[in-house]
Amino acid sequence: MEPEIKAELISIGAVNLDRSLLGRITIPTAGPGAGNTAFFLKSGRHRVRLTVNEGSPLKAVMDKGEIVILKGGNELVRGHLEEELIHCPGQAYITISEKCVYNCKFCPVPKLGGKVKSLDEVLELVDMGYSSGMMEAISITSGVEETAEKEVKRAIEVLNAVKKYNVPIGVSIYPTQGSSASLKKAGADEIKYNVETMDRDLYPTVCPDQELDEILWYLREAVDIFGKNKVFSNFIIGLGESDEIVEKGLEELASLGIIPILRAGGVHPLRMGDIDIERPTKYRLLKLTKVLRNILDKHGLRADISRTMCLPCTACDLNPHIDLE
Repeated sequence: MEPEIKAELISIGAVNLDRSLLGRITIPTAGPGAGNTAFFLKSGRHRVRLTVNEGSPLKAVMDKGEIVILKGGNELVRGHLEEELIHCPGQAYITISEKCVYNCKFCPVPKLGGKVKSLDEVLELVDMGYSSGMMEAISITSGVEETAEKEVKRAIEVLNAVKKYNVPIGVSIYPTQGSSASLKKAGADEIKYNVETMDRDLYPTVCPDQELDEILWYLREAVDIFGKNKVFSNFIIGLGESDEIVEKGLEELASLGIIPILRAGGVHPLRMGDIDIERPTKYRLLKLTKVLRNILDKHGLRADISRTMCLPCTACDLNPHIDLE
């Protein structure tokens, strides 16, 4: 799969697909894509995740045992469906709290009314993943049911229980005072605290319940505790930010030792009317990913050696050191 093709698939984000072609799937319960049916397509060394939408300009058909993605009747790419373990291939990627008191305007989780998994429920999922023989990593994420501090405690409880599996463990939650040190001590190998956007004018509108500078402080602290190439942050593209703001934000994050993950934004049906998001074109995605690669190279950071969460999966984003060849 050429980077231009993957960028186009991500820029559209969905495909018209007969659901009977799909095997076992799970519905994501965290982040902007929560609640949507999706699948993973592997083509060569590259992977992409697409949601299922009958209104998409892309159509998927089966041909000689392969899935072929068509646009206007022309073949864009072909590959095979890749079975997810839990949320993504090769990882037990588990959401603890499927609720959130924060009202980030791009995220449907506060409106979905999900559940909070008990420790036993989380461990049952991890054990299922381990028993499959395909579990290469464990990744833990969570919304905020009541307080961020309570979610850190839940994550620590999970970490203490799953260290025995001896696989890399990543955690993506909301940071609190002392959270990085506590999570590291409990067994986390990598950490992700999401800035969501580095546009300081947009931030109070899209994330009204959080403070960008506070998250940046916790990210800096996380680099001191976890080390180089082990601290990440999602950076959504399409909220209204300029390319200049993106480049400046990428430079600021990378200069602190943080690896940004450029995530294509899109409006969830439950957020219609709450926010205007212009999904980035394939050209913008490619341009900004090339900018990101140059910035990472400048600061001696690598996006292709991470072992947990989004970067090794690569399905939702263009990984600058894996997908750009």
